[in-house]
Amino acid sequence: MQAITYDRFGAARDVLRQRDIDSPSPGPGEVRVKLAFSGVNPSDVKSRAGLRPDVTKPDYPLIVPHSDGAGEIEATGPGVDKARIGQPVWIWNGQWQRSHGTAASHITLPAHQAVPLPKGIGFDVGANLGIPGLTACHAVFGGGGVAGETVLVQGGAGTVGLLAVQLAKWGGARVIASCSDADRDAVAAAGADVVLDYRAEDLAGQVLAANGGNPVETIVEVEFGLNIAADSALIAPNGRIAAYGSFKQMQPVLPFGPLLFKAVTIDIILIYLLPAAERDAAISRLHHALEDGALSCPTERIYPLADTAAAHEAVEKGARNGAILIDCQS
Repeated sequence: MQAITYDRFGAARDVLRQRDIDSPSPGPGEVRVKLAFSGVNPSDVKSRAGLRPDVTKPDYPLIVPHSDGAGEIEATGPGVDKARIGQPVWIWNGQWQRSHGTAASHITLPAHQAVPLPKGIGFDVGANLGIPGLTACHAVFGGGGVAGETVLVQGGAGTVGLLAVQLAKWGGARVIASCSDADRDAVAAAGADVVLDYRAEDLAGQVLAANGGNPVETIVEVEFGLNIAADSALIAPNGRIAAYGSFKQMQPVLPFGPLLFKAVTIDIILIYLLPAAERDAAISRLHHALEDGALSCPTERIYPLADTAAAHEAVEKGARNGAILIDCQS
């Protein structure tokens, strides 16, 4: 099979190479998927660059990167119903604690990690459902339903943030989102009731004013370290801060007193480690939102497999309005 690989950390153009490698036959409980698209996430880029804490070399001699993807089951191993052959699926945790991910023409992995796509949902959407979709869904609903509540989405224009806005609105919440002024229209179109400039010095005051002076029940947070002081002032008693990122401040100082006396839950999300029951719940909610026509997963650009390095660079650059995908059969 054709695959993009690396065997050392470094810049994308220095270490990513296209190779012809063996496509493993599925073992017991496994399937082989012919991939249509592979999703490129910030975590994939950071792993290739060697930016994970305390990791000095790749975990395996040869890495095929990327965790997300979508395609069609081509073969099944012992114990897997052969009726699944030909089934459209999307992939989660493709390269998590494994050497071979989705930046390839094929992937072989446990059958439960190849989730049947809802009817009528394309492979391009499916390639968005792993890290971005599951993260957004658990961030919004990890504490339960949000109907009748207010959800603040910090960073509402990012891939996860835009999905979180849509999911919270679908769940019946009032949605306030922060983003750059340039992204205001896109976030409003996704369903946010109020869109605020994240750079505003009085952002916390604007959020409270937009919510009738009341604190918010759930905060979906992309920059936990930078925003925790404001979030602690904005969160309601027994509220929940769902943090999936803190890139700009990895060692935050917590205002423990305000958080304590509101009994705030801080839910730090690493979607790779989501327990099975919670993952199943998130998958079910994602599928229902898709079936209801409530969830759009925009794609910024699709790159040929041979141009995966350029796709990594696009993710590193940021300031995009949608996912970066790889055409695995190009």
